[in-house]
Amino acid sequence: MVGALGRTPARVDRVARPLKRWTVNLITDPPRGDAMPLLDLLERAAAQIEPQVRSQLGGFFGGMVAAYLPQTWEFRTEKEVAALTVERAGAVRASAGAATSPDVTVEAPEATLAAALTGGGRSRPPAGTLHVTAHTSKGRTAFDYLRGRLGL
Repeated sequence: MVGALGRTPARVDRVARPLKRWTVNLITDPPRGDAMPLLDLLERAAAQIEPQVRSQLGGFFGGMVAAYLPQTWEFRTEKEVAALTVERAGAVRASAGAATSPDVTVEAPEATLAAALTGGGRSRPPAGTLHVTAHTSKGRTAFDYLRGRLGL
C-alpha cells in the first residue's frame, strides 16, 4: 500500500493512547507549594464572580438579583480575615481585614476554605468544618443560593 506522498506508511506496532486531559483553571487554581493567602483567593474568586453577576443583572431577573445587593461576606481562618463585597452595579472586590457590617460570616480552617474556593463547587467541605453566620436575611438567602457554586 502506498501513502499519499508515494511512500509506504511506516508500520505501527503499538496502539496510540489518548492523551490525558488536564483542566487547569488559571484564575482559581493556586500554585503548588505554600498556601495562598486568603485575600489572593478572594481576589481570584472576585474575578470569576463579577462577570457572572453583571450578566445576571442585565438579564430578565436583573431586578430580583439587584434587590440582594450590595452584599458583603466576611471570611475568617485561623490566620486571616478578609471580605468579599458585591456592589449594586455588579462590581466585586476583595479587601483585607474584617468587614464593618457583613451580611454573612464564613469561618473555616485555612486549608478547608482554600479547597472550597479553588474547587469551583466540585466538592463540599467535610461536615462541621465550616461555620456560617448570616447577619441579614438577604445574606441568608444569597448564601443558600450560592453555597454550592462556591464550594461551601
